Amino acid sequence: MKNLFDVTKIKGMELRNRFVRSATWEGMCDEQGRPGRKLAECYQRLAGGGVGLIITGYTFVRPDGKQTRGSMGAHSDNFAGDMRALCTAVHNEGGKLCVQLVHAGGQARVPPGINLIAPSALAATEYSAVPSGMSLGDISEVVAAFGESSRRAKVWGFDAIQLHAAHGYLINQFLSPRTNHRVDAYGGSIENRMRFLLDVYRSARCAVGADFPVLVKLNGSDFIKNGFSIDDAVKVAAALDHEGIDAIEVSGGTPASGDCTPVRRKIDTREQEAYNLPLAVRIKSAVSCPTMVVGGFRTFDLVREVIEKEKADYISLARPFIREPGLVHRWQAGDTSRARCISCNGCYRPGLREGGITCIVDRTERSGKAHR
Repeated sequence: MKNLFDVTKIKGMELRNRFVRSATWEGMCDEQGRPGRKLAECYQRLAGGGVGLIITGYTFVRPDGKQTRGSMGAHSDNFAGDMRALCTAVHNEGGKLCVQLVHAGGQARVPPGINLIAPSALAATEYSAVPSGMSLGDISEVVAAFGESSRRAKVWGFDAIQLHAAHGYLINQFLSPRTNHRVDAYGGSIENRMRFLLDVYRSARCAVGADFPVLVKLNGSDFIKNGFSIDDAVKVAAALDHEGIDAIEVSGGTPASGDCTPVRRKIDTREQEAYNLPLAVRIKSAVSCPTMVVGGFRTFDLVREVIEKEKADYISLARPFIREPGLVHRWQAGDTSRARCISCNGCYRPGLREGGITCIVDRTERSGKAHR
């Protein structure tokens, strides 16, 4: 029987357990996307707390693909020393570090004079403005940028890369019929809509070689009318599996998905947890590669059950690790009480104001104790 604390391997990358820190924006890089000591210390705490695989916050492959202030960039060779420091901080604590690569497409926030791009020139709730529809030349350039960023990641010492194909960013924009109205080889049927993702995967694979782990984060559903569906997701996952993807992390939702966004609030009961698990089960049944599932996990018994019943191979969490970077060690030591995260999403607010994501509930409690 599989166990949460099994030692496993993904394409030769040995992981000490089945816990993954799913990517989340940290807001700890400078305006150019260069990481510093604060982010290295954040990852060091996660690795020291027992997380097997840490996936970085979404890391833009070109400046026109950046969405949020403080995001990390993988577009410049000049970041080598700082990136190696991130990897060293994690490796010194026995963890592994995977860089998540993204282009935000229509969700990017670009300065004046920079063109906003997406598969099609149309308005969408989550877009910052109406973008320009990408030419074939634009597509080739972005595909190449993913490859170059992948090459850098391997040179810098990361243990794996993950392609962000979820949450309404550029790859997901191509996959979704809601945002892809193209009439060429990149639009229409699901076989055409997945072409951009497959091009990106092949570019990344060519850059890092056959023996380096390449993962993907894939929406099982956009949870939105005319969006990317689970039936399409199963076909895309099977195609990626055939191409040689090394693991698929299953998520869901976009900023336009109402109550079904990727970071749902008020997960108060076990029944509200694991909201992407049914999607992950469908996808796991269609592939041979390992699957990861993210989305509202808070209860140890549920996490253990998912692994023991082989509904997924790895459990991904993000917000619980913001409040408790040592959650894995706590659970492994026998204190299996519920994760302390209350799903308020308040952790993102100080990051925007103060340059770093943090749990405001914990901070308030500490402040209260200090003033007693």
